[in-house]
Amino acid sequence: MNHLKKVIGILLAITLVVGVSFPVNATKTTTKAKTVDYVALGDSLAAGITPDGILDYSYTDYVASKFESSKLYKLVDYDNFGVSGYTSVQLKNDVLKSSKIRKEIKAATHITIDIGANDLLAKLKTDPATAVEAIPEVSANLQTILSTIDQLNPKVKVYVMGYYNPFVYYPQEQQEAMLPLLTNLNAQIKSVAQKNKDTYVATDVVIQKKAKTYLPNPNNIHLSKSGYKVIANEFWKVIYKK
Repeated sequence: MNHLKKVIGILLAITLVVGVSFPVNATKTTTKAKTVDYVALGDSLAAGITPDGILDYSYTDYVASKFESSKLYKLVDYDNFGVSGYTSVQLKNDVLKSSKIRKEIKAATHITIDIGANDLLAKLKTDPATAVEAIPEVSANLQTILSTIDQLNPKVKVYVMGYYNPFVYYPQEQQEAMLPLLTNLNAQIKSVAQKNKDTYVATDVVIQKKAKTYLPNPNNIHLSKSGYKVIANEFWKVIYKK
């Protein structure tokens, strides 16, 4: 009888141990991928103009590829409205008036923007003495762009790019005159982005590390594929954190 009680006791102990272990395995769950509707807005950098002046992969295409390859996200739609030569005025008008773009903004989960450089470059070409006047104009237009996006889609995540130095082949004296303008432009872009609780993405430092590799054509300010990939990586660092 004592032997029987001992056997029963051992069986009960085993049952209790096994019974406790099962729920641990049962609690394992898989993370569901987040649905992504990605909209890209901007100028020739968003469009994907190469150092040879042709259209190819842009940083936004590489960002889209990162969404596709990530287990955390599921890319269901990607619309690139980048236009070579676009200014902040033109993008502002699109956001205010284009029914197609406004529709995509309303549906978006993520938006990337680069805009403002062409405003400054146009002034530098036509009247360098007044180039600084382009910066507050970009700031005002960007404020309208970002606030309108917030009105159309309060939940969308917006990432706004700062510009790299495109003047790396210019003589040092010319660069010293132009770079403060670029620094001021980036500061205004960052300020407006933060004011609207959007994310600013700097690119100047990372591009400068290998400037002539990423900008191989002395007569063209556009990036190589490797340069666009580097910018996409900078965006991805902040996108993935959120």
